[in-house]
Amino acid sequence: MFRHVSGSGWHTVSGGEVAGILVAVFWAILVSFLAVALARLAQTLKATTKLVADVTDQAVPLLADASTAVRSAQTQIDRVDAIASDVQEVTSNASALSTTVASTFGGPLVKVAAFGYGVRRAMGGRREGEAPGDQRRTVIVGRTVPGARRSKRSTRGKKD
Repeated sequence: MFRHVSGSGWHTVSGGEVAGILVAVFWAILVSFLAVALARLAQTLKATTKLVADVTDQAVPLLADASTAVRSAQTQIDRVDAIASDVQEVTSNASALSTTVASTFGGPLVKVAAFGYGVRRAMGGRREGEAPGDQRRTVIVGRTVPGARRSKRSTRGKKD
């Protein structure tokens, strides 16, 4: 028990009163901490609100620019598709033209070349000092080899 001096004299403080005072002080401290925490939370919410507003203000023009860029890219892709289809058509036309020219002129040109070769041979296209059989050529793997080289090749494996 505690004694307490009041205006009328000493007053004895009971344990219940001390406990009540302690609880009141505890609640006062707790309310103070909660008030400080709520004040800081309010400041944080204000800062967050301002940040979101700033981001929104900056994001809207960026999204508009991105949308414009995507539309422009789509236009360019459409143009490239048109060009690619035109190139494909030109390629097929060139291929058809090449086939037509080859079939039209290829056969007759081969015949004219063969005829010219025959005429040259018949008119004496031989060099002086060569026998008539020396003018022959041999085709090996798509190449024409002169007769002189052919004869060397055929004598390699032979021993005297």
